[in-house]
Amino acid sequence: MPFDQTGSGGGGAQRNVLGGPLVVCSEEPLTGFYRTGCCETGPDDRGVHTVCAIMSAEFLSFSQARGNDLSTPRPEFDFSGLKPGDRWCLCAARWLEAFEAGMAPGVVLGATNAATLAIVPLEALTAHAVDAH
Repeated sequence: MPFDQTGSGGGGAQRNVLGGPLVVCSEEPLTGFYRTGCCETGPDDRGVHTVCAIMSAEFLSFSQARGNDLSTPRPEFDFSGLKPGDRWCLCAARWLEAFEAGMAPGVVLGATNAATLAIVPLEALTAHAVDAH
């Protein structure tokens, strides 16, 4: 799996699913396993938080029903909760689960880490690609 071996984020060497440089997913809310705004990964990211997804009401409900409530604020974790339209680095396996259930949110390919391809086929990601610009 291609990831930064330093384990501290620093996605400068990490690539996106299209082979280009990994770009920022979101700084507001600040996302990423390392909270750098990028969907970087490393050896300590066991959830593989590498898919830059644009939240939808349907996906947020789906995720909550699966036991991962991303909508409710959790001030103790400095987490304000997500709303439709927010970008967030999702676990690749959760995105795939949502895809298989017909509930996958949109994907920003340039901000989705190439490490995702070990879990999710590129064709599935491109079928849900959203032009982020």
